[in-house]
Amino acid sequence: MSSTATHTKRRRAPLSRERVLRAAVALADERGIEELTMRKLAKELGVEAMSLYNHVAHRGDLLDGMIDLVFGEIDPPAAGGDWKAELRKRAVSTRAALLRHRWAVGQMEGRTSHGPANLKVHDAILGCLRAAGFSIEMTVSAMSMQDAYIYGFALQQTDMSSQTPEDFAAVAQQQMVDYAEALADYPNLVEVVGGHVAKAGYDYEAEFLFGLDLILDGLERRLSAR
Repeated sequence: MSSTATHTKRRRAPLSRERVLRAAVALADERGIEELTMRKLAKELGVEAMSLYNHVAHRGDLLDGMIDLVFGEIDPPAAGGDWKAELRKRAVSTRAALLRHRWAVGQMEGRTSHGPANLKVHDAILGCLRAAGFSIEMTVSAMSMQDAYIYGFALQQTDMSSQTPEDFAAVAQQQMVDYAEALADYPNLVEVVGGHVAKAGYDYEAEFLFGLDLILDGLERRLSAR
């Protein structure tokens, strides 16, 4: 089939809310959320911009739907399972989704309109904590703490240019050269950055799990103390 025929076929494919949202997610993944406009999205779909408003009310509605698709990629805690293992699974799954859709960092918890996937994940987390024996007050605190850590870690990773241990090691080595004179006044930076990071690098995956397990172990101790 020629490219013209393929393009024509794509143009004639009926629009749906699902198709519009998935195209918007793909565009944001590729170009960033700041590049997502109704005009550019319509061009990607091969339609006029006004056609999109039959499926999304406005850009805010579009973003709400996109966020719910991201929530749909998160594994919610399973009822009846080991609560620590289930919450760990959810945290790892959330970080993985945010790494696939970096534009979503900072967008996940501030929505005023919540889709079914969003509600499912949050309800499952609360149910997991309550079933484990946490009080309602402690459930709120435990969920807030986990979300702050997961989203905060994802934001930090998104903000950093280095992504692999090797990247971090190379940057640390260069910093030891660039700031050689100034570092005489900062021995702790020399010890940690120059003596460790410059050799071992920094592993996002390992550090994320280290912090996550500290949180879950701390919650377990609080639960046992009750």
